[in-house]
Amino acid sequence: METETVTSRAPESTARRRVCLLGATGTIGRATAAALVRQGHDVVAFVRAKSGDRPLASADRARSFEGVLVKVVDYADPASLSHAGFGGERFDAVVSCMASRTGEPNDAWAIDHRAHLNALEAAQQAGVTHFVLLSAICVQKPLLAFQNAKLAFEAALIASGMRYSIVRPTAYFKSLSGQIERVRKGRPFLIFGDGTLTACKPISDDDLGTYIAECLGVEERWNRILPIGGPGEAITPRQQGEALFALLNRTPRFRSVPVALLDGIVAGLSAVGRIAPPLAAKAELARIGRYYATESMLVLDPATGRYDAAATPSIGSQTLFDYYRAVLDGEAAPDRGDHAVF
Repeated sequence: METETVTSRAPESTARRRVCLLGATGTIGRATAAALVRQGHDVVAFVRAKSGDRPLASADRARSFEGVLVKVVDYADPASLSHAGFGGERFDAVVSCMASRTGEPNDAWAIDHRAHLNALEAAQQAGVTHFVLLSAICVQKPLLAFQNAKLAFEAALIASGMRYSIVRPTAYFKSLSGQIERVRKGRPFLIFGDGTLTACKPISDDDLGTYIAECLGVEERWNRILPIGGPGEAITPRQQGEALFALLNRTPRFRSVPVALLDGIVAGLSAVGRIAPPLAAKAELARIGRYYATESMLVLDPATGRYDAAATPSIGSQTLFDYYRAVLDGEAAPDRGDHAVF
């Protein structure tokens, strides 16, 4: 089965734009900032004064971006976005790579939905004409709080009347790099079931950042939902493990984790979470883990209910296995944040 390939190209409109960038301090946000600057746009990053329990971490990190102006805002406060952010100045577009850190319900609805709504409303008041949103391909089958929060904002953006581009990428390299050290230390690669329950087309931060930035000028990406994956065929977790062992010149060793074990963990934490709220949040994290263990990150065919690798567009030049090689050679270091599974 052949895969569809999207050829990366220069934007059809090369006009210089003034862009408000949300979520600039994450790995994809940094790659998108670099791509926007490289394409000749004026970039203003709106960042929070603190990230989690790290005061000024977001602002300090963003100030290191070459060619990017940084403004500190409070996404929960519409007045802050309007005055400290847009401030009566001209902006042509908003590009958002902002996302909740954990996917827990409160965090998801606060960031993936409410903070984005505040930004959209402030952008409309400022006369912005285009909103590019980094979403996720998993919202096709919404079973989790963060997926519903993302979908709720997608719907609000589409209904707003503003030109939009909604980018739904497949798996990220950082999400699939958690077992590199485990295997390097001689331990088996963990898989769910036989390791072929799911598949994805991983995409690098740089390739995704370039694609997101190009949405400003490529008219075919306007007012569309855009699933996108990295180059090559879809790969399973077993294939990821086999490639990692091959790069280390070792015989593949796998350890299977039954999906039923995850079901038991989810059920147990959900039951206890009814009387202990902190455990309810852990139950949601367990549900997220189970989702990714059993659902492919590919385009979902609504007619058949099956994931379709051939219908999942591909772009870019960086493969997951190139990334594995770079990490093993010390040329790259995973910045996984909250993307740990193992």
